[in-house]
Amino acid sequence: MIADGLKVIPIKHEQDVVWSRQQGRDLGRELGFGLVDQSRIATAISELTRNILRYAGEGECRIRPVQDGERVGVEVVCEDRGPGIADIQAALVDGFTTRPTSFGIGLPGTRRLMDEMEIDSSPGAGTRVVVRKWRKQ
Repeated sequence: MIADGLKVIPIKHEQDVVWSRQQGRDLGRELGFGLVDQSRIATAISELTRNILRYAGEGECRIRPVQDGERVGVEVVCEDRGPGIADIQAALVDGFTTRPTSFGIGLPGTRRLMDEMEIDSSPGAGTRVVVRKWRKQ
């Protein structure tokens, strides 16, 4: 059984994005993920935490090991109290963006990098994104 190992990182500044990314990569390494999957985890965390800064200004990233039977993985929860996502389905389409300076690859790219993704958001109430990556057996 996996010990709790929860890491809670407040996201308020660019260096928090870097720190959370490193924490995810380190946990992946500790759990036996290969280099490619460590990079996928780190990139997903980077995308989600940058969204927190870009759209909400601040929030929180929680990273922890998870286990489901024999499966071992990394779970990342990124949460903010920003403006929320008006249309989650549209936000998951490649190229969709609400900012003219964005490429619109954040959420769709994150979904492709990870094995599981859940989004809970509503306008004015913030956003909570949960992603999981499972170690290959």
